[in-house]
Amino acid sequence: MFAHDDDAPPAIPAATMVIFRHAPGGGAPQLLMVQRAKEMRFAGGAAVFPGGRVDEADRVLAAELGASDEAAMDELAARIAAVRETLEETGLAVGFHQNPTLSEARRARALLLGSGALGPMLGEMGWTLDLERLVAFSRWRPRHKEIRVFDTRFYLADLGTGAVDLAVDDTENTHLFWASAADALAMADSGEIKVIFPTRRNLERLAQFASFADALGHVVEFPSCMITPFMEMRDGQPWLLIPADAGYPVDGEKLESAARG
Repeated sequence: MFAHDDDAPPAIPAATMVIFRHAPGGGAPQLLMVQRAKEMRFAGGAAVFPGGRVDEADRVLAAELGASDEAAMDELAARIAAVRETLEETGLAVGFHQNPTLSEARRARALLLGSGALGPMLGEMGWTLDLERLVAFSRWRPRHKEIRVFDTRFYLADLGTGAVDLAVDDTENTHLFWASAADALAMADSGEIKVIFPTRRNLERLAQFASFADALGHVVEFPSCMITPFMEMRDGQPWLLIPADAGYPVDGEKLESAARG
């Protein structure tokens, strides 16, 4: 069931990082994805981009960094959450002015997991955030009532060569992997991985890009905007759709096939 504007359930602020790297063998860039544990209430067993909910500590740090109003606070806290969740879930340090060694990244992750907040780790490591490296790509906010609703901001980041070691957070995730957007879609179509509706639509959009530079050019043409899926009847069947003018090459699929969480 989908909510009307006046009775939409509250949404939990969240953030996701879409990390690009050069494919080792050449060709389309690869993206980092994590496979969530089947026991997770939201998107259990699905392959998603690293990310999670915005914590109160993220908002506290945003205030310390000078967020001037509520809108700035929401945006800054989401970027902080994307950086924090990526380090927690994968061990990958993205969004810092420093270029840490593997041992430094491991220490930073251990400190973060110990405190649960990014601020104390930054102080201990002497690091500073470079949140401008995160490029706003999209924002998704469903209005369905059946499952938990997240207001998720998607950010792009470029890792370059991507010659790093990663470590999965096995409390929420069971596996992480690099794949081009097209390969990830093929894996989903073959049943090798499960993807939910927003992930599939974003993979289809990301599959258009031959490089991170291509993605940046696309964002200039189609700046980040709120995507709120809606239901519509097509040829007597219900479809789950998104706006057709937001830069996505596929605007929906039949409701019966759309995995939403």
